[in-house]
Amino acid sequence: MGKKKENYGLLNQILYGMAEFYSGGAFVIINTFFTVFLTKALGMPAALAGTIPLVGKIWDAITDPMMGNITDRTVSKFGPKRFYIMIGGIVSALTFIVMWITLPTKSIAGLYVFYLFMYCLFSTGFTIISVPYNGLLPDMIDDYTIRAKFSNIRMIWSTLGSMVCGLVPTFIIKDNLDTGAYMRCALLFGFLFFVTSMVTFAGTWEHPKAPVKTSLLESFPQAASVFKSHSFRLFICIYLFGQCGMDFVSGMAVYYVDDVLNGYGNGYFTYLMAVILISQLLGMLVWGPVMTKTSKKTTILIGAPMRLIATLGLLFISKEGAPIAPILVLTAFIGFGNAATLTSIFSIMADMADVDELITSVRRPGIVSGMATFARKISSGTSAAVIGFLLSAVGYDEVLANSGLRQSIETQHGIVYIYVFVPVILMALLIISGIKFPLTGKEFKVVQTEIARRRGEDSSKITPEEIQICEKVTGLSYDKLWNIDNTRPGRKA
Repeated sequence: MGKKKENYGLLNQILYGMAEFYSGGAFVIINTFFTVFLTKALGMPAALAGTIPLVGKIWDAITDPMMGNITDRTVSKFGPKRFYIMIGGIVSALTFIVMWITLPTKSIAGLYVFYLFMYCLFSTGFTIISVPYNGLLPDMIDDYTIRAKFSNIRMIWSTLGSMVCGLVPTFIIKDNLDTGAYMRCALLFGFLFFVTSMVTFAGTWEHPKAPVKTSLLESFPQAASVFKSHSFRLFICIYLFGQCGMDFVSGMAVYYVDDVLNGYGNGYFTYLMAVILISQLLGMLVWGPVMTKTSKKTTILIGAPMRLIATLGLLFISKEGAPIAPILVLTAFIGFGNAATLTSIFSIMADMADVDELITSVRRPGIVSGMATFARKISSGTSAAVIGFLLSAVGYDEVLANSGLRQSIETQHGIVYIYVFVPVILMALLIISGIKFPLTGKEFKVVQTEIARRRGEDSSKITPEEIQICEKVTGLSYDKLWNIDNTRPGRKA
């Protein structure tokens, strides 16, 4: 591609990050409103509704590794990842819309089968765009710090998507029993998701590389082999714990505001979403420079404790009639801390393809991003399922909800405990994973230098310290690195 396209300025960062408006926004709408749509608007039992995203992940276990393999195998004049971003931008927008069609039946079984199928369609559309998009940055940029800058702008777009998708629907869905409002929302955002994806397709580039020659049947063992990397295993823990923590906040927010605070009609939900998303956006502006000057794990170890402490504070002030101001203050700290962890997570993701290449000798960012995307979907689907089960466990009554009536006081207390303690546990696990994560700028430079040596592009001799770093980052002994047999999970390293 031409040198003009490989400009690393702010405009190019903005164009690259714009597709994240879809990833950040779509899941806010789904996590916030899809279970509400099924339980309150359609009357589906909460435990049953919560299993739909989780069951959909079984389908993802097939499609995500295959999409990663397909991406790495594809040859296109646009670049394989950009080509699928273009195709995925169309498919994902359409599949997002069909998920909110209202089925004219009262049969619980019929509703369940229909919306499970709709969710799987959406998940497939999301796979087509998100797997290539997550694998694009490693094939655009080699530099650790520049990748961090691009990733930070991407996360700002994610937060903007979250803000728009978290706030605008509250003005459209004024009555959470109105099925037509959900569809109007879907049409609006389906169009926005399409436009932003096309902008990223037009405004990015991709370094040419030889396609990976693997069959579709090899997608699954190839994908499993990614977990040989010690850094990738810890990254997945960071990804899951960090994302699930916020999935619980957004997924429980309507229940928290409506059933505990009794403030949905007073606009409390809009206030809550506005505060958390604005504070997250401000946090992105702060944590991005901090990350580039320190490391990608430093911001995790600052943001996660902030989220944990602020969430615990909600335990003492969450009840009907409680003043909203202190709740919003603590929510602002949660959003600000979440910005720190989000900034790091997506920047670290871009570095995992390099560690994988050092282990396998194969450049396969599609396979690596496919597993990362699968982890993101698992985090979302698991969160939705657990929310459904926990709501059922604390006595949530969908008949009362569908009738617009209040839940029992015991159920209200149970909702508070879910809203507080599950994210607190996940933040504790995130902190532990962040402490153990071995890759900073220093280690990444060693990894890249060693890759250059293995390719014959660097004639320097490796030092004992660099050997230790390679072994610490990969989890394998030095003599087992750069071995194509490591792409097969059954082979011992």
